[in-house]
Amino acid sequence: MSNVHHINERNNKAVEDVRLDCASEWLAKLDRGLTKPEKDALQLWLAQSYKNVEVLLEVAHLWDKMGELSRLSDLFPQSQSRKKRLPVWLGATAASVLLAVALSFFQEAFNFSFFYPVNQSAVVAKQLNFQTGVGESKDIILPDKSEITLNTNSFVQIRYTRDSRVINLLRGEIHINVAHDKTRPLSVIAGDKVIQAVGTAFNVEVGKKQIELIVTDGKVLVAEQTSSQPSNLQKNGTNKLGKFLSNNSTAVSKGEKLDLSFKGKIAKHVEKVDPIDVAASLSWRKGSLIFRGESLADAMAEISRYTNIDFELSDDERLTRVQVAGMFKTGDVKGLLEVLNNNFNISYERISPDKIRLNYADPSASI
Repeated sequence: MSNVHHINERNNKAVEDVRLDCASEWLAKLDRGLTKPEKDALQLWLAQSYKNVEVLLEVAHLWDKMGELSRLSDLFPQSQSRKKRLPVWLGATAASVLLAVALSFFQEAFNFSFFYPVNQSAVVAKQLNFQTGVGESKDIILPDKSEITLNTNSFVQIRYTRDSRVINLLRGEIHINVAHDKTRPLSVIAGDKVIQAVGTAFNVEVGKKQIELIVTDGKVLVAEQTSSQPSNLQKNGTNKLGKFLSNNSTAVSKGEKLDLSFKGKIAKHVEKVDPIDVAASLSWRKGSLIFRGESLADAMAEISRYTNIDFELSDDERLTRVQVAGMFKTGDVKGLLEVLNNNFNISYERISPDKIRLNYADPSASI
């Protein structure tokens, strides 16, 4: 939970926001099991308002937590018969009755149309945000069991609804293994492009000049966003990205790569990528960087992503002809400089605490 950040939180939260936060926290506790005091506290919270029951059930359904929620069945007395919906004005008195009926109905039918409709926009607007610092990576298991890995200095916003799974990649790079769900596509938003899959694996990097997509398993579809609304959710809580992309969208399959502009038409130049090149491009997931003949300038630009140091090449034509091949540990600046000195005849001078200039040097130069 410490890695989850909520956007636009204010000191004076609305009652519904507080209710939604409480429901999410209870589901998290259910994952690891409730203590006796926590069971008592949950029972008290549920009895305070019928809306607490509704939101807890709704969030559990949206986030695929029904198994955990079923553990509640032994905490409360069960109703012998189903009852009609209770009017709002009955308030807290109706809450305890509704609770018993709700749990009984949950066990018998798994049908939640029995309850008052929950404010969908409130539930849908629940947003999880994950980010990594420079040189940091992070593995995250999403509620549907999809797995994402965030590379250095990355930031994503994640929202799920009954009909869609949306990941907005605002900065950096992610690799995602998509849990298969034919009825609920997963869409990654990068720039004004939508990358959609129902069960596959792919990598997306938002670079300075373009967006790079590499598919490591299955097939994805790529299209431009057509909605004028924000790329994640509409104001009324619906999500146009929940709709499946047209079959006319650009298809990218396993072992293929597509470079995308941040805005504008998609140039349908899908490239085949050698498996070794794919492994090199994704070596960051193992904490390493593999170069296979890149220019020194390109290699240093990539290495800079994992440190707070900028590397500058001196004005020496010989440096432009250096090609880098080898494996480097991300963030290991000292080791990198030693390799450059010993294997590439390159020395360095520290211009400032966060800037290093590389020079062509005598092979015997000492680091």
